[in-house]
Amino acid sequence: MASGFANQIENRNFLSPIGFKFSIAKIPKVAFFSNSAKLPEIEAPTAKQATYTKHRPVPGDVLIYDIFKLRFLVDENLENYMSVHNWLIGLGFPDSPQQFKDLTTDEDGIRDLEQQFSDGSLYILNSNYRTQAIVKFRNLFPVNLTTLEFTATDTDINYLTAEVTFEYDIYDILASDGRTPL
Repeated sequence: MASGFANQIENRNFLSPIGFKFSIAKIPKVAFFSNSAKLPEIEAPTAKQATYTKHRPVPGDVLIYDIFKLRFLVDENLENYMSVHNWLIGLGFPDSPQQFKDLTTDEDGIRDLEQQFSDGSLYILNSNYRTQAIVKFRNLFPVNLTTLEFTATDTDINYLTAEVTFEYDIYDILASDGRTPL
């Protein structure tokens, strides 16, 4: 005989919006001091199947992934800001062929156009700040980096933040081991 408690939720803690961290494989030395990340929305547009009474909606065969936005505190050496800035310049309008070559050459010196992309991981932390899930983004690349506004009129120190927008192929939500689907 099954107990009435068998279907109850075991973990009654709620997911905290402050429990996350982000890393990008292409620039592992640069820690993004993230203060905001939005898990992108996924849309599955429907197709219409004609019937004799009406057009019936049916699941479509394409998923549309929204852009990934990450807001981060800029370190005083501008290391994290410049790493994204230089990546964008290399993709869009390099000053020299060498900039694009540097972007598309792996650490072994082999030219590979896949090097312009990078995988990224958004670590979702539980109430004890341990990894609960990992959102793995495949083939990320930056498409927008916001301005840095310097102003001498602020009376309080508000540290500079920047927001970077990424496009990517797909993302998977994995368990804390990074291999098992959640």
